[in-house]
Amino acid sequence: MSPFRSTWTREAPGAFAGVATTPRAAHRIGPPPPVRDAPARARSHRPAAHLAIIGLLAVLAPGSAGAESAVQAPLAIESLLLDGAVVGSRMVVVGARGHVLVSTDDGASWTQAEVPTRVLLTAVHMHDERTGWAVGHDAVILRTDDGGATWSIVHQAPEEELPLLDVWFRDARTGFAVGAYGYFLATEDGGETWTPRTISANDFHLNALVPVAVPASDSSGPPSQRLFIAGEAGVAYRSDDGGANWRELSSPYAGSWFGGLALDEDQLLLAGLRGHLFRSADGGETWAEVATRTRATLTGAVQLPSGRIIVTGLEGSVLTSDDGGRSVAGSRLASRAGISAALPLSDGGVLLVGEFGVQRWPGAD
Repeated sequence: MSPFRSTWTREAPGAFAGVATTPRAAHRIGPPPPVRDAPARARSHRPAAHLAIIGLLAVLAPGSAGAESAVQAPLAIESLLLDGAVVGSRMVVVGARGHVLVSTDDGASWTQAEVPTRVLLTAVHMHDERTGWAVGHDAVILRTDDGGATWSIVHQAPEEELPLLDVWFRDARTGFAVGAYGYFLATEDGGETWTPRTISANDFHLNALVPVAVPASDSSGPPSQRLFIAGEAGVAYRSDDGGANWRELSSPYAGSWFGGLALDEDQLLLAGLRGHLFRSADGGETWAEVATRTRATLTGAVQLPSGRIIVTGLEGSVLTSDDGGRSVAGSRLASRAGISAALPLSDGGVLLVGEFGVQRWPGAD
């Protein structure tokens, strides 16, 4: 579930949805919130800056989380979408204006869900074919118990003016949500209540939760107790006890990570700004850079059932690896549209998620 979950960056400019940002000289610059001013605690020591995805988020996601329900829109599947999840025969994608769409036929057709918010939704996680969670701006957390057809708000804090950027559940009761400025929430009752936690003294953005992949041959087994977080300014964390405790890893790069992929407890990929992709074979203790031959920001990675790894990025970038991420081959969409995530299809194909909505990747055919 590695979308372009972060709507923030402190590094150099990028572009998404055709809106370019303005260059800045400083390497670390503080992001403005997409709707309103940054929290006072952030403004006090970070200069104003710009968004990494699009400058239109203030238009796309206005208002508080509970103000209005998402509008049923015929072209919602062609609007900005940021993340997706696949479980069994069901696919769920989320994005702008509170849009959630569900497919039960491998992405051939989609039905828009009933969602009680219009804020930008940044990430989705499906625990099984019935139960799932989505997160987004205003610290909103949504839950579904019917496979994504309808959703309810289980947490929101618009007064904190912070987005959540990713969500993941270890089991039916234990889950985590992360976001801007070190925002970390945990639940142990299936998402009924959420408790803020501090995992570090710094307040770098926590952009993505990276769980260890469960082999398809052992999907009924217990999840790994190891979990990673990809963050801003080269920050990455690892937990070896299911998220109870965290330690910061030595980073090979000072720019932000926007996504990652843990093939097992030791093999880890982190993807980030300016085409940077790094691989670790020892759980993040040491790193080797993977040559990508692109300067486009990389947004996430997924492993297909075949073993092939797909790394997505802005400017229509799609990187593929057939050797566990040790090397990649690059391609690019003709449209150069930004891609936020890739989802495996049952026929071996790949569904791309991004500023265009969803589309099948022709390179998989």
